[in-house]
Amino acid sequence: MGSQLGLWVLRGLAYLPLSVLRASGAGLGLLLFVLVAERRHVVLTNLRICFPTLSPRERAALARQSFVHFAQAWLDRSWLWHRSAACIRSRVQLMGDVASLSQAQATVLFAPHFVGLDVGWTALTLNLPLHFTTIFTPQSNAAVDAWVAQGRQRFGDVRLFSREDGVKPIVSALRQDALLYLLPDMNFGANESIFVPFYGELAATVPSLSRFAKLGRARVMPVITRMTASGYEVVVHSAWTDFPTDDVAADTATMNLRLQGFIASMPAQYFWVHKRFKTRPPGAAELY
Repeated sequence: MGSQLGLWVLRGLAYLPLSVLRASGAGLGLLLFVLVAERRHVVLTNLRICFPTLSPRERAALARQSFVHFAQAWLDRSWLWHRSAACIRSRVQLMGDVASLSQAQATVLFAPHFVGLDVGWTALTLNLPLHFTTIFTPQSNAAVDAWVAQGRQRFGDVRLFSREDGVKPIVSALRQDALLYLLPDMNFGANESIFVPFYGELAATVPSLSRFAKLGRARVMPVITRMTASGYEVVVHSAWTDFPTDDVAADTATMNLRLQGFIASMPAQYFWVHKRFKTRPPGAAELY
């Protein structure tokens, strides 16, 4: 009941001016930073590992801002999933090497976990008459899960694969020139991951970007979404010319290194609330 009420509130918030919604998100983010001590500890630990040269005061400021962006992006899903296509187009700019996406070529879109990642998906599926796929991780709450799934299927020719579907149908879709919107920069445990550096610390990383590109005979093109004062910018980057190689571990390390470059341009918008270093190499100390 509580979840349904929250979703109805979000539907109502969709019609607020963006400036009001963002101010509400800022207040919510600061409140969460104060009240949710466990997640604040996760963010501060991630920032300590990844930005050791920052002072504690600087890391605390970055952590607060990351909570603010996280909350703002969550509230932005109200208009993203409930307002008209015209409203979305007025607030979201799709730019970069967009034209290349229309080439009849298998493509994996590398979409790291910045707070606007759902905006990137919506911008692509709304504006391009192409077949898009992605891998859907079910939410623990059934009402929220249905809302998220519905929101991600609003526009275009899309298919959401679950993790239980396995690799074969995803590769098959890739080979039929579907574009795979892939979010491989999370910790899914030791069974699905290899350990490669992320900001100098070994991190359990899913090597799916390299493997899907290899199996699907696909190019890799990053899609990076940035929150702005007027909405979002979704930038399609040109295909990597040196990826994939025959070395999955080296490819995965390259992915993390290039992700660091994207993070450097907007560190407060990365998904620091995730326990990126939860899974540890054998014998390594717990970090959280």
